Amino acid sequence: MQLIIRQARLEDGPALADIYRPYVLEAPTSFEEIAPTPQEMSQRVRQTLASWPYLVAEDAGRAIGYVYATSHGARASYRWSVDVSVYIAATHHRRGIGRRLYQQLFPLLVKQGYVMAYAGVTIPNEGSIALHESLGFDMVGIYRNAGYKFGMWRDVGWWELALVNPIPEHPPEPIPWSAMPPFEDLKFDI
Repeated sequence: MQLIIRQARLEDGPALADIYRPYVLEAPTSFEEIAPTPQEMSQRVRQTLASWPYLVAEDAGRAIGYVYATSHGARASYRWSVDVSVYIAATHHRRGIGRRLYQQLFPLLVKQGYVMAYAGVTIPNEGSIALHESLGFDMVGIYRNAGYKFGMWRDVGWWELALVNPIPEHPPEPIPWSAMPPFEDLKFDI
């Protein structure tokens, strides 16, 4: 299988909606309860790409996973921190695609000037926890009973990853993704 990692495009909306739908409708993974439409997913791509990377993994011309970053918080002093998320089509789990996507995302965030990445994981989710910890994330806490889905309260664990080491005393301002050089497609045999 040849995996291509590329920047998300607006026309990816239908494929991204298909990948994400089971996480919304069949699992507690996402706290959304109504699956976004393809148009909504395209709008999310547009909004994200203004500030952060949004990457897609494809096989044989078909999107099979994606990863993106968003703001960690609305307050100005959070601007060097991002939340990261990765979603893989159920047919392609346990093939290292999530790892490959994250491995491409993190250096891009560093080039933009981001310092910390955070990942929230609905517990239990052994696969996601193992992926994040294998990439160097450390658990920093649990929000107990953070969401109510499928008839029960759900905890959310939070993991952090320092994108740079050492942490800079006076970091430069992050650069918006839209001001960065174009992302060039990458190819991997997996």
